[in-house]
Amino acid sequence: MSLPNHGANANHLYERLGIKMPEAVIDYSENVNPLGPPPFVKEHWESYASLITKYPDPYGEPFLSAAAAYHKVTVDQIIVGNGAAEIFASLAKRYENKRAVLIHPTFSEYTSTLTPYHVYIKEIIALQALPMEEVLDEIEFAEVIYICRPNNPTGYLISLEEIIQIAEYAKRYKCEVILDEAFLDFIDERESFIPLLKGFPNVIVVRSMTKMYAIPGLRLGYAIAIEQIINETRATMPHWNSNAIATTIGAACLKEEEYRLQAIAFAGVMRERFTVFLENWHCEVLPSRTNFVCFQLPNPDRSKEFFTYLLAKGCVLRHTENFKGLDGKWFRVGMKEELHMERLQKEMTAWFEENWSS
Repeated sequence: MSLPNHGANANHLYERLGIKMPEAVIDYSENVNPLGPPPFVKEHWESYASLITKYPDPYGEPFLSAAAAYHKVTVDQIIVGNGAAEIFASLAKRYENKRAVLIHPTFSEYTSTLTPYHVYIKEIIALQALPMEEVLDEIEFAEVIYICRPNNPTGYLISLEEIIQIAEYAKRYKCEVILDEAFLDFIDERESFIPLLKGFPNVIVVRSMTKMYAIPGLRLGYAIAIEQIINETRATMPHWNSNAIATTIGAACLKEEEYRLQAIAFAGVMRERFTVFLENWHCEVLPSRTNFVCFQLPNPDRSKEFFTYLLAKGCVLRHTENFKGLDGKWFRVGMKEELHMERLQKEMTAWFEENWSS
């Protein structure tokens, strides 16, 4: 039985497994900022009502200019999308009947958007450190390589030096690099590749406003690249693809530096505490730099019963059935507020104590 390919929307998971959904459910499978949107969103919500009756700007203003200023690039280098997912779907057409390299386990949208365009996909498995020699060898014969940094679902952060090495090698072989920085906000903007784009016309950086600013329902993402790539991609996208409320709120979010730093610190504390908890129960934990943790039970063969036990208790983990290289033997947990993390640890402890010796 195949499970849903994404986290969130827990009701679909319960339906698929035939498990009665408890009244109170905490969804650890989604990984947006547990602090919620910046306070101004609720404080000014009524002021956004007038935007409903107006057509939005076709290029995504005022967010377009705000993002350009934030990253110190021109507006001609940015395209705004209905979430990063639309960006990936629009970019995929560039590689129709060509060859792509994907490093698994990674975000499932890469494969799902490339498949309709008959792209040949070369898959490389790397839970942590990249097999750099293999990666560079495959780049020689590819038109694009996708890299998620920090990676989803593992949280692993490939060094910026390695990304530069890959980008330089790819440029030599006329291979494009799609660099997914959806979770980079949870680390440090100094880790972003965006300031280096001037020297790399073959690199496309994709960003999301969903994760850090906790606005997944508004759908807002963007990509930064050379003007030619931006224009070619925009030509494949529908008119008015970003809504006025999303672009207005998104523009204001980029000014919320204190909020962002608070979120980074909070995620770091929750991540460290949860990692210690898991390691105390002898779970294997992958080193994460973002707002989620990927772990494996001491006995991975008991993963399914562990997963369904927690579902019955109202705790929804992100399964890894559709992540190559993890194959259902690992779980991803998005960091939540402190009481919710304590609830998860309580339910997990009960299962560990009951099943540890069996």
